[in-house]
Amino acid sequence: MTRSPGAPSPRQDFRDAADAFVALVRQVPDGAWGAPGLGVWTVRELVGHTARALSTVEEYLTAPTGQRAGTAVGSTPDPGTATVDAVTYFRLGRRAGLTNSDAVAERGRAAGRDLGPRPEEAVEQLCERVLRLVDGTADDVVLTSRLSAMRLVDYLPTRTFELIVHGLDLQVSLGLTPGAPPGPLASTLRIAGDLALDQGLGPRLLLALTGRAPLPEGTCVL
Repeated sequence: MTRSPGAPSPRQDFRDAADAFVALVRQVPDGAWGAPGLGVWTVRELVGHTARALSTVEEYLTAPTGQRAGTAVGSTPDPGTATVDAVTYFRLGRRAGLTNSDAVAERGRAAGRDLGPRPEEAVEQLCERVLRLVDGTADDVVLTSRLSAMRLVDYLPTRTFELIVHGLDLQVSLGLTPGAPPGPLASTLRIAGDLALDQGLGPRLLLALTGRAPLPEGTCVL
């Protein structure tokens, strides 16, 4: 799915999603951090996992060295460098079985612990650092994600996706009305739509969106 003329850029979508996440974390009541969040995670662990959408950007862009597809982290891509887009990134993750792995669950627990005694302050400080870092980095800088070499401008939509999807999860767990900034939400829906088409879910999705038939229980594009 292509971006409409005049639509927000991947950078602006990421910034808007990050700012919305920070504002949402500020709404977590003091006594709710140990409450159920998503699956095996508490609210704290869900927030920690979601914050990894920010911390991975920092990790990849500040790594002193790295190698993927013949490209060092933080370098400008050579003409022959193999990089992938956001949809392909999620395809690779699905094929690798990373979506619901025990390793992902444990990283979420560890990320929750790492937020320390003031999770909302830790998230806000992380967001400020990452946005400054992204502002100072060119679109075509190549970083090494867990799955493939990616240009920054292609990696950011994957982080926006995580911030929006898990932001909705957090709102549901807190009993809030789900909502998201329109630009990042549209970006996330485009990626989800492409992944649905990949899996042959296009007709079922269209029927559901037009009120004709619900999606089968357990439908997931990841």
